[in-house]
Amino acid sequence: MSNYKKKNMIKVTVNGKPRLAVAGLTLSEITNGERPCGGHGKCGKCKVIAKGALSEITEAEKKLLTEDELDGGVRLACLTYALGDCEVVTLSENEGAQIITDGVLPEFDRRSTFTKYGVAVDIGTTTLAARLYDAKGNVLAETSCLNPQEKWGADVISRVETALDGKARELAGAIRQALDRMVSELGNIAKVNARDFDGVVITGNTVMLSLLTEQSVEPFSHAPFDARRLFGETLTAAQLELSAFVPNTPIYLPPCISAFVGADTTCALLATQLCEEDTAMLVDIGTNGEMALWSRGTLTVCSTAAGPAFEGVGISMGMRGADGAIDRVSIEDGALKPHVIGDGTPVGICGSGLVDAVACMLDLETVDESGYLEEDEFVIQDPVYLTPKDIRMLQFAKSAICAGVVALTETEKINASGISTLYIAGGFGNYLNRKSAARIGLLPKELSQKAKAVGNAALSGASMLLLNMEMRTKAEAVAKNARVLDLAASEVFLDRYVAGMMLEEV
Repeated sequence: MSNYKKKNMIKVTVNGKPRLAVAGLTLSEITNGERPCGGHGKCGKCKVIAKGALSEITEAEKKLLTEDELDGGVRLACLTYALGDCEVVTLSENEGAQIITDGVLPEFDRRSTFTKYGVAVDIGTTTLAARLYDAKGNVLAETSCLNPQEKWGADVISRVETALDGKARELAGAIRQALDRMVSELGNIAKVNARDFDGVVITGNTVMLSLLTEQSVEPFSHAPFDARRLFGETLTAAQLELSAFVPNTPIYLPPCISAFVGADTTCALLATQLCEEDTAMLVDIGTNGEMALWSRGTLTVCSTAAGPAFEGVGISMGMRGADGAIDRVSIEDGALKPHVIGDGTPVGICGSGLVDAVACMLDLETVDESGYLEEDEFVIQDPVYLTPKDIRMLQFAKSAICAGVVALTETEKINASGISTLYIAGGFGNYLNRKSAARIGLLPKELSQKAKAVGNAALSGASMLLLNMEMRTKAEAVAKNARVLDLAASEVFLDRYVAGMMLEEV
């Protein structure tokens, strides 16, 4: 180590454990913590308690932190630099996070594509989920964790920007390390040797698979967003630099449909058997809302950037569905009655709670259809509150989803009455109250009454690809024949998006 570096090494005590770091790094870099907004100091989610030789409090911190927080030593880790020895206590909301691994799985012939043990994996933007099978198709173990790439941003665009800034290798490494840990954990749970795993399917959206394989993500950064690689291919563990497997272990990456309609949607289509019905729709409500409509033998898909409000990002006291999060809200005796995950003291509100809260506030006339909220801070349950900005963030997100759904149906000239089922995939959809979704205009009312939550359908579809080789041919045909609706060029979408800002039934 050079004398320069020796002179600039400092001691940072993180959660009581000392470590050496180079002076001038942010606390996010030192603690390897989350940066949901990509480290731009916009979301306020990287709070830590810190003291010692630190940079001055920034204007952004003064806006995002209360006076009590600032007086208590709370700082935003992405904006605070360690200038000398200091102490940091992280305030993570990840403990007790609810991650959905279960999902609808139809009856199908199970003829395993492996000999001993097989692993199905879903790389979600927010979470990772994995399932271990034996050669007879029996589930031996499941595991999940948060996507470690979140420290570079909560949405795919933030991660694309990070990769283009020269950190593509770091993003790939973070996922690979997480996958290796999960594979080892599956082996430990099932009491089998992970080196005997001889079949793997890894699904995810197009950006997640591109980051995993270190494929250039430059096409995702600008129009016309034409992905250079749509997968539907088999690689080896060595090629993906996954060390938990034997190097020549085959790993199948399912086909994506377009740049922003990924292999996760292809897998969800298999799991729901959407294309075997007369007319049905699939919607994955998240940061990147992906949806598909099957009608008259034609599959039409689209995606819309809803933003991370449904994940709690950008909301004053938003958080994931974890212990301490308000996840449901109802009305009792003319007042709000929240439910808290873990039945303890609330510390924030997650996406499903946000939708419920605003629906109830509409019924109580606390907020009007335009989103106007008279109070600067409306308390849901002390100390959790919503602000006018939070309401606006929800309006943007819900309008994008509803406008996408309506654009699909109107473009294909399908009435909601003609759609037999609306499948809602993903963790958020699993907890979403259908009546609340219709009340705020997140989903058309008639469709919400036909909604069916299917959980982690992407992981279920990946399992089908793992357990039956013929499913891979089917998946590739589905992806190849799907028609992509460009919402950016859709007048129906633009009109509906503007109209959809109102908090009212559609």
